[in-house]
Amino acid sequence: MKFLKVLAALALAACAFILSGGWINGLPRGTYIDGVYVGGMTHPAAVSAVRSSKISSLKQKELVICAGEHVYTFTYPEFNFIDKLQSVVRSVKRAGDYSSHTVVYLNGAEAVAQAICSRVGRAPAEPRAIFNAEGAPFTYSEGREGILCDSRALLRDISRSLNGSFERVTLRTRPVPFGGSMEEVRRVTARLSSFATLFDSSNRPRSFNIALACGKINGISILPGETFSFNDTVGPRTAENGFKTAKIISGGKFVEGVGGGVCQVSTTLYNAAVLSGLEIVEFHPHSLKVSYVEPSRDAMVSGTYFDLKFKNTRKTPVYVRANADNGRIVCTIYGEDDGVKRTFLSRTVATLPQPEDEVSFGEERIITHGCCGAVSEGYLIEESGGERRSTLLRRDSYAAVPTVRTSPDCPPPGGGDGGLGKVGGA
Repeated sequence: MKFLKVLAALALAACAFILSGGWINGLPRGTYIDGVYVGGMTHPAAVSAVRSSKISSLKQKELVICAGEHVYTFTYPEFNFIDKLQSVVRSVKRAGDYSSHTVVYLNGAEAVAQAICSRVGRAPAEPRAIFNAEGAPFTYSEGREGILCDSRALLRDISRSLNGSFERVTLRTRPVPFGGSMEEVRRVTARLSSFATLFDSSNRPRSFNIALACGKINGISILPGETFSFNDTVGPRTAENGFKTAKIISGGKFVEGVGGGVCQVSTTLYNAAVLSGLEIVEFHPHSLKVSYVEPSRDAMVSGTYFDLKFKNTRKTPVYVRANADNGRIVCTIYGEDDGVKRTFLSRTVATLPQPEDEVSFGEERIITHGCCGAVSEGYLIEESGGERRSTLLRRDSYAAVPTVRTSPDCPPPGGGDGGLGKVGGA
């Protein structure tokens, strides 16, 4: 009797379940998950039905990201989803509407955001000048604002769009101002000085040496606090370094030597450096006067012991142009204009008489021209703010040299004074 009562209770429960809309091994009738009807389905069938519906819906959608001029479009399966569908299905006990807590995501979202930002974003660019060895001294570039991209905000907006109505995402940016001004750039690249000397372009070996030395100097920049060395920059005046034989001063005489003409380049550059207000660290006068500058304006270089050095004492770089063309050397220095006008004054304070000619027997001709010697001074004149100041830079002594010539009137070798006589005077 008791057994019959239990059996009757089970039958009533089964009827109640069937009448409530469900049946054994299926979800209750009237069950929806994410809007998909799954009543009467087994658990696996319900999971498959809901996910198939989601995939079908996602295939019809696009994620569009606008980043400046660039537009990026993503479709399924570039974006995908995760859910808690399995646990939700297992938890269903009665009919109703359920959510699988689906989250749609973009594959590699962080890498995508970084790539977009790196393409659109940029650092600010300050106004600048590029120094040129030829043509216009500088090429000027205007400043440009930077662009800062908010990659974190982009990730949040992407997630919001994917899990909302797939609205278009716009990259958020803000401008980054640049520093400096073009006026300042031009101020620190002003022409400070230019000095020129003339040479005989028909003397090809000497002209070649001059052009070679200028080419090694042309276009260099000297940083703040840096000292320029002519010898280090030009290198040894040797045949191995490309220099040819031409007239040089050696032992108080004009003789043939490798690298003749290079001292005219160092002299021209020396004058430009003085007129620029650079600190002259080392210079050396010639033993004889030279024809291309006044006394006390020359700067001899020789070997590794006699150098021309000057230092950039400004807080910004200085730039050097050195060119030789059509018998003219021009050295120009650019940098920060300090507002001082400078001139270089040569003053001869004593003249040393030219010795008598040195004459040897032969056809009448001049081998080398002589000249008077001199004691001279070099002054730097500076004018600024209505004031004028004169500074003695150097005091030099140049030897007098005789004219060396041949003459048929001179006793021949082996007679008279042995073939060498002193005739005439200065």
